[in-house]
Amino acid sequence: MPLNIDWQQILLHWMNLAILTGGLYILLYKPVKEFMAKRERHYRELDEQASAKLEEAEQIRLKYQVKLDGAEEEVHQARLKAQQDVAKSVQDQLDQARVQARQIVAKAQAEAESSRERLRRESQRELREMAAKAARKLAFRQGADPFDQFLDLAEGGGADEKR
Repeated sequence: MPLNIDWQQILLHWMNLAILTGGLYILLYKPVKEFMAKRERHYRELDEQASAKLEEAEQIRLKYQVKLDGAEEEVHQARLKAQQDVAKSVQDQLDQARVQARQIVAKAQAEAESSRERLRRESQRELREMAAKAARKLAFRQGADPFDQFLDLAEGGGADEKR
């Protein structure tokens, strides 16, 4: 044997190496590979679930965004309607106030006209009474001629003032 090489020993080492490699493959590599594959599937499933939940959440967010936009439009429409109702109510109240004001003015004018008519009648009655009194005084004065008394009064002096 040159170089002191024992082929039998080399072959046994090679067989030992093959058996060790096969045993380690069966005992370690295969379970580790299965564990890694299972772990990868687990994380892939988690990722898919997370993606599905994220997509579902996005759809829910879009749905609520549409509802929110609709609600904002609804609030805007309700606000416009309320403003229109308030404006209509104010206009109705103003119209009623104008009608009442016209009625009050018409009533006041009617009262003023009736008061004016009443005052005119009273003043005419008082004038007639005063004229009747003056005529009685002139007519029933003793010792004087009514015509002379009338002339004296007409001249502005009056018979009583001269005496």
